Formats: sequence, C-alpha cells, structure tokens
Amino acid sequence: MGRFLFSTAECRCKKVDPKTRLNCGPPGITPQQCTENGCCFDSSVPGVPWCYAAAPPTYKEVCPTEVKVRKNCGYPGIPADICESRGCCFESRPPAVPWCFYKVLVAEGNKKKPLSLLLLEM
Repeated sequence: MGRFLFSTAECRCKKVDPKTRLNCGPPGITPQQCTENGCCFDSSVPGVPWCYAAAPPTYKEVCPTEVKVRKNCGYPGIPADICESRGCCFESRPPAVPWCFYKVLVAEGNKKKPLSLLLLEM
C-alpha cells in the first residue's frame, strides 16, 4: 500500500511521529473514511495506526486587520505607547472604532480566512 494524506490539516498530520500516533478508526478503514472523520491516513509505516489523530493546531497572536473584530482594550484618546504597553494593538483609523484593541489568536499555517477568531483578553 502507498502513503495517503487527505486532510485539511495535512501539515498537522506530518508533525505526528509514527510511534506516538493515536488511533482514529477501526481496522480496515479506508483513507476516504478516515479523512472524512477529520483524521490523517498514512499506510507507509507498518505496526502503527494508519488512521490517526492530527497534531493539535498551534496558534499565534496577531493584530486583526478586520475592523469588525476589534474589541476595545483602552479608552478614548489612549496614546499608542500606553495601548501597546498593555500588549494590545493600536491603529488610529478609521474613526468611530476602537483604536486600541486586543490581539486575536489564529491557527498557524492557515492560509484561508479563519471561520472564527478567538479573542485573547488578558
């Protein structure tokens, strides 16, 4: 059998050491059935699960580019240096939206726009 990786999280599949794979399907599961369940499939290594769970995603903090996801982290007229000393983002435009706002968490390696953003409030 060959190697198959059909997953939206393909890079997370590659991060899993074959010795640490967590089984994600019954014996005889097909690559298609495996990946339809959100799992990884790799039949190139004997003696380990071929259908297995992907590595958990990693996240990074970023300043949101979309104004509608800004969550206020300051007060009207807050200076940029004070805002940034709080660990927040500062952008003085457009008017009538928070200029000092929290960073958001996004999954690393996600080339598509995330369906949702987790607000990081510290």
